[in-house]
Amino acid sequence: MPFNGLPQGTVPKLERPGPLREQVYQALLELVSSRTLRPGRHLVESELAARLGVSRQPVHEALQRLNAEGWVDLRPAQGAFVHEQTGVETDQLFVVRALLETEGARLAAVGASADGLARLDSLCATGEAAVAADDVEGAVAANATFHACVMELAGNAVLADLAAHVENRVRRYYTPVVHQAWVEHRELIAAIADRDDTRAQQVMRAHTQDTRVRFPPRPVR
Repeated sequence: MPFNGLPQGTVPKLERPGPLREQVYQALLELVSSRTLRPGRHLVESELAARLGVSRQPVHEALQRLNAEGWVDLRPAQGAFVHEQTGVETDQLFVVRALLETEGARLAAVGASADGLARLDSLCATGEAAVAADDVEGAVAANATFHACVMELAGNAVLADLAAHVENRVRRYYTPVVHQAWVEHRELIAAIADRDDTRAQQVMRAHTQDTRVRFPPRPVR
């Protein structure tokens, strides 16, 4: 039987063992951030619990956590709804993303290893292949992994954690499938390989600052 209009199998039952609370949270986070559960959607605890194959308690706790993180809105006497991002909120996210990732690019240029550069090159090739195949989800995933790798090479765990949180928030609002995005990734790799931290900052700043304007929005599911 469909769950709130979702195709059967869209929300799989969770596999155990493992911390159930965390599994439920991660499952719901992925459904929201990927737009499988679209902004404004009513989230009914009992239906989510039945589809995930768990009790209502971990679902309730996950929704509370998602509310605190800005993914879900809890409305008195109405329940939980997927948060509908405003234009101002989205602009602010992209500004913060640019600040974090520009510093990450600078640090990566200072300390990236040969193995790290090879990983960036491989990830960029994966993204370019996805663009060529018009594979939207593949390009989105490759883009997120590429940026995460840059932040990992920066060698600052706190910076990487903050950037990952922001990237997860913004990735549902744009689609990096245009060729220019991956040309800029190649330029960034070259700057990092040359140990040119100033150039790496410039490339990443240009790449992230105007992302919302230059790259198309993600298609509505």
